[in-house]
Amino acid sequence: MEAELLEQALGERKALIRMCLYALDRARSAGVVERLEAGLAEVGVRAVRPDGERFDPAVHEAGGTEPTDDPARVGLIAETEVPGFVDRGQSLRAPIVIVYAARDSS
Repeated sequence: MEAELLEQALGERKALIRMCLYALDRARSAGVVERLEAGLAEVGVRAVRPDGERFDPAVHEAGGTEPTDDPARVGLIAETEVPGFVDRGQSLRAPIVIVYAARDSS
């Protein structure tokens, strides 16, 4: 009986997290986004905004590129378009990012 209750609670937690991510994607108020992210963080779900990190297609989704003349920036994440989320280290959603690319010199 106790195992069944635990299983049910975990399933309900996953459903609530999915609903919060859905609401986050549609929230127009920065305050609402901030509150939803804070609430998710309280239960172990954290937003991922990898700005400035090296782009890794295994953990990031490229949404576009930003041209740069600085070779040191090529391949770095310029900004996060849509934050990703992890639940205690397990990826729920990859962040969608803009990646610096060498400016076309043609």
